[in-house]
Amino acid sequence: MSFPSSVRLVEVGPRDGLQNEPDPIATSTKLELIDRLGGAGIRHIEAASFVSPKWVPQMADHREVMTGLSRRSGVTYSALTPNLRGLEAALECGIEEVAVFGAASETFSRKNINCSVAESLERFAPVLERAGKAGVRVRGYVSCVLGCPYEGEIAPAKVAEVSRALFEMGCYEVSLGDTIGTGTPLKAKRMLEAVAREIPMDKLAAHFHDTYGQAIANLYAVLEEGIAVIDSSVAGLGGCPYAKGAAGNVASEDVIYLLDGLGIETGIDLNALAATGNWITQAIGRPNRSKVGVALNAA
Repeated sequence: MSFPSSVRLVEVGPRDGLQNEPDPIATSTKLELIDRLGGAGIRHIEAASFVSPKWVPQMADHREVMTGLSRRSGVTYSALTPNLRGLEAALECGIEEVAVFGAASETFSRKNINCSVAESLERFAPVLERAGKAGVRVRGYVSCVLGCPYEGEIAPAKVAEVSRALFEMGCYEVSLGDTIGTGTPLKAKRMLEAVAREIPMDKLAAHFHDTYGQAIANLYAVLEEGIAVIDSSVAGLGGCPYAKGAAGNVASEDVIYLLDGLGIETGIDLNALAATGNWITQAIGRPNRSKVGVALNAA
């Protein structure tokens, strides 16, 4: 058992955390959130999603967000670009990194993006090719790695197969998503072992949701295996709209508290992060789902 000496946190709150909010959130609020996160020491922020406003109305201001950022030195501001049109729009905004997403579940893929897993991967090929020519890095997401709302259990071999396909297409990193938050530590280890046989561990990230309260335990399990990149969302914002009772992403504050306790370096100021979580949840009228954030703000 050996933990990484440092972990890179990928903050997905401004995109994954806010995208399903029913009421419009002002662009100025999103920009302030991104700036506060950068001020807390976060070095990788997923800021927007270049998808059709018809499908994700909350992300309709993606251009305004990406061009209105107060860019901090050493911080990567990325965006989701599931197709070529989205990528071209992101490139016009000076994007430096984008992300594409596939699923380890055929049914989820069909219901979520209306195509098979194989077809979804084919659609990404021109995105990766164009991004490569533009000198833009591409990150890959795999959904439903520890369970699917339609199919239930997902075979680790299927997760490994989709992950390898994204990696071989040119994704510099593959983020493994427990989209509905049903995973447990042993399942997480077994899934990761299968994927790590196909892709080097230092090219993998964990993106765990907390529906069943297992996200921190699952992260501890994969940290033991050598994972050194974790996706999280400030105040635990977000969640999969298809998951029953989805509690959202694992809270960034809870992750940092765990990592600090393990002596793992992150470069992130927990108190500033907790204050940011408190501020954004008040701004959008949502409960703060970070246990650490609630405790620190009550102290």
